[in-house]
Amino acid sequence: MPDLTSYDAVLFDLDGVLTPTADVHMHAWKVMFTELFEAWGIAKSYTDEDYYLSLDGMQRYEGVSRLLASRGIDLPWGSPDDAVTAETVCGVGNRKNVVFADILERDGVEAYPGSIAMLDALEAAGTPKAVVSSSKNAESVLRAAGLRDRFTVVVDGAVAEVEGLPSKPAPDMFLLGAARLGVDPTRTVVVEDATSGVAAGVAGGFGLVVGVDRGVGPETLLAVGAHLVVSDLSEMLDATSPSTL
Repeated sequence: MPDLTSYDAVLFDLDGVLTPTADVHMHAWKVMFTELFEAWGIAKSYTDEDYYLSLDGMQRYEGVSRLLASRGIDLPWGSPDDAVTAETVCGVGNRKNVVFADILERDGVEAYPGSIAMLDALEAAGTPKAVVSSSKNAESVLRAAGLRDRFTVVVDGAVAEVEGLPSKPAPDMFLLGAARLGVDPTRTVVVEDATSGVAAGVAGGFGLVVGVDRGVGPETLLAVGAHLVVSDLSEMLDATSPSTL
């Protein structure tokens, strides 16, 4: 098992890697699209497979566009400030965000213990780290989980929109994270749970791409290029124990 502290930096996806908010996102998408499809009379119901094929790891509006296209629905893109009732890609995406925010406020979120332990080990070694997340909710999730002060660099969906960066599997968001930390991608680790994120890390030429299997399946993550797959970051702690720091 590789020692993450031997690399120059580690870039973490957020939802599903540091926090179980991927489950919250998944639930919010399901609630929103189920209600929407019923209101629109769409015969093919929303399923969990839709999440993995069209939404997981994608920036919100791009994910909405992909999923609607899978049902043969072509809505105007609209604007990020569209009302949640607007029948536009942005309006639908904003509707989902309201559902997500309600769930997050009601239930809160706690980081995975294994991920906290890994952050502790990296901090003890002085290894720089950043969050690279397609979600525009990354800042609020990090604050809710008590993690915001652990990262000097956060590249999220809001940053990507300002910078004009494409969604994962394009590597641009990870490359920006590495650039803002001032590190070489070939000496940097990417940690991801989504196939799009793993593919982005590979496309960016990162030195190590770790897949965290939270339900996608190890074979799927390996098939898109993960160098190794773990079910939890605690499995890598032996390589970053105090004796090796």
